[in-house]
Amino acid sequence: MTKAPLTLHLAAPRGFCAGVDRAIKIVEMAIEKWGAPVYVRHEIVHNKFVVDALREKGAVFVEELEECPQDRPVIFSAHGVPKSVPQAAEAREMLYVDATCPLVSKVHIEAARHHDAGLQIVMIGHAGHPETVGTMGQLPEGEVLLVEVPEDVADLQPRDTDRLAFVTQTTLSVDDTAEVVAALMARFPAIVGPHKEDICYATTNRQEAVKAMAPDCDAILVVGAPNSSNSKRLVEVGARAGCSYAQLVQRADDIDWRSLDGIRSVGITAGASAPEVLIEEVIDAFRDRYDVSVNPVVTAEENVEFKVPRVLRLPG
Repeated sequence: MTKAPLTLHLAAPRGFCAGVDRAIKIVEMAIEKWGAPVYVRHEIVHNKFVVDALREKGAVFVEELEECPQDRPVIFSAHGVPKSVPQAAEAREMLYVDATCPLVSKVHIEAARHHDAGLQIVMIGHAGHPETVGTMGQLPEGEVLLVEVPEDVADLQPRDTDRLAFVTQTTLSVDDTAEVVAALMARFPAIVGPHKEDICYATTNRQEAVKAMAPDCDAILVVGAPNSSNSKRLVEVGARAGCSYAQLVQRADDIDWRSLDGIRSVGITAGASAPEVLIEEVIDAFRDRYDVSVNPVVTAEENVEFKVPRVLRLPG
């Protein structure tokens, strides 16, 4: 039987960012250096495939520090943790390695700097997301006010409307965040913003690639986890950019083939914590069913690399 022709628009950049790559390396190097088990507080990155692979190598994933034995190393996830977590690890004299993405750490430093200057912080982020919890936890209770959407700005009750600064979660939709920032600046003209945008280069680049290919796609599939903020934002960006069918899939088994019946072109991208092997798996699934031609959609080149913490580079 002849296969129907199908164009796969393949977004670039896609998949792993430098922060995710570094976090995974930290877990692997810690197991190599100290042996298994090595404990990890929260999923190191939001991807089941990655977490399961590290679990097989000897990583034990826990929700809270209390679940970790005192005599084994513990790693903090790429999303960052509240200040109280390393403090508790130090109090228990635990060996810990912080895998917080350097671009998230930059936001933590920024928030602390504004706080030291006497400003109250407004954080644009998703309530309950580990990165938001970690950033808000850098400062004392009440020093960081959270907003998710422009409508939240009207309800803010800062102690001084002229002494405010804002920071953002690094994995938000660029366009949605711009709307919240506009609402903040309209209500609080004196509010201080970041020197450089907090939304990270990888999130921005992946969203731009989706915007570029969306008008040419009958459908867009984003390879990523349902708890991955940047992956979910890619789905929203695809839909907003004119693609009527944009879906998140964890891997090829999740593709709803009936919904794709009759299509001629599909865009494929992946969130920053999805490994390339899962993208290849999705492409192979399309090749099994269609006569596929691949069209790379390249909107940026990435060559960012972050060093692992010094303790892992030292012998012994």
